[in-house]
Amino acid sequence: MATGRVWLITGASRGLGRAFTEAALARGERVVAAARSVEPLDELTERYPEHLVRLPLDVTDRQAVFHGVEHAAAAFGRLDVVVNNAGGMLYGMVEEATEEQIRAHLDVNFFGAVWVAQAVLPHLRAHGGGRLLQVTSMGTGGGMATVGFYGAGKAALDSVSEALAMEVDAFGIKVTIVQMGGYNTHLFTVGTTTTQPLPQYQSLRTKMEAMWGDAVAPEPGTAAPVIMELAALPDPPRRLIVGSQSFDHVLEMGQAQMNLYRSWEHLSRIAPG
Repeated sequence: MATGRVWLITGASRGLGRAFTEAALARGERVVAAARSVEPLDELTERYPEHLVRLPLDVTDRQAVFHGVEHAAAAFGRLDVVVNNAGGMLYGMVEEATEEQIRAHLDVNFFGAVWVAQAVLPHLRAHGGGRLLQVTSMGTGGGMATVGFYGAGKAALDSVSEALAMEVDAFGIKVTIVQMGGYNTHLFTVGTTTTQPLPQYQSLRTKMEAMWGDAVAPEPGTAAPVIMELAALPDPPRRLIVGSQSFDHVLEMGQAQMNLYRSWEHLSRIAPG
């Protein structure tokens, strides 16, 4: 009989989800790896036949999520660590995005994560607790041109996760908002929906593309040790920035926001509320 904790990882077929899956398996843990397409996990299934269960799952389908989580919990008899990682990118200016694109994007990045959280909570509570890692982004503190809807979905998940952490703490369920930095996950290629560009934004688009630059992001596997250690902490933090450069950027953004508030404090304090 296999030993160790049981993980449920969504978006497990590529990028960060794949890296977290491999790291958990390498430590002798058992993993239910969920993804829309599980074929990329064939090689891992061959290497870890007793420790890995593949779960085809579209997180935008709430009923399918609840059925899938029941299957996941039954696979190894319990769930201990849930990594809410599935997501995608909507790239383009706010005005350019269609209603269909916006709704489809938020169905994955926000509502899909909410459905997973709702579905796993009864199982974690039934076993006296567990870990729920909500994968968001280091950029949730403010929007940025061309990736506004990505930031919006992750910021919404941030806020809901803060509330959720307060609600489930008494059950021994620890929620951590994992604010990921930039990693080479192919999110801007495989996982991206692009808007139809409007010519009015071309100069800004060019500027943003130059700002993103050609720098090579670190591989997802370099973030996996952080997740492994985080999941093992007896008293994990409510929030954690993953990435040294991202940590510095978040502090800079926070300071800039504080400076802005202070510069207009006189106007804010006119109102008594």
